[in-house]
Amino acid sequence: MKKLILLTSLSVFLLNCNKKTEASAPKTEVDTTVSAEKVVDTLGTKSMCYMGVTGKDTVFVSIDDNLGTITGKMATKNSEKDSNKGDLSGFKSGDTLKLTYEFAAEGTTGNKNDIYFIQTKDGLSEGIGERDAETGTKYANESKIKYAGGRNLKVADCNTVAKALK
Repeated sequence: MKKLILLTSLSVFLLNCNKKTEASAPKTEVDTTVSAEKVVDTLGTKSMCYMGVTGKDTVFVSIDDNLGTITGKMATKNSEKDSNKGDLSGFKSGDTLKLTYEFAAEGTTGNKNDIYFIQTKDGLSEGIGERDAETGTKYANESKIKYAGGRNLKVADCNTVAKALK
């Protein structure tokens, strides 16, 4: 009888030693909202298009903003004066676009003019200010530029603006 108890105890002991202790892996739930969200690239170039109509004159502007460095195109189609078309380049300072407009007008190329815009969610407001007497192309005093009374451009369809800029 002692042998039977001893053998049974030894068997149970050996069986328990041979069992592998499996730790249950912690369950992780899959967050389905992460994969369903659209990723917005805040570092890439943002393209915007604007159009302004004053009487029979129309201004078209296409702007690419790459982290504050601005490039683009602008065209003014005048009904009673020569029209002009050219490139914009510059930078964004707060809500102000400080740009140089290099354009062709009246059969001449290489014309340059500083042009500043205040940018809002609705569009652009052009700055009006006294020009430097020496160059005639730069603003004499940036702090005296007024944005009331300048051309107002509204957000426009980029396909329409692109056709006008060709």
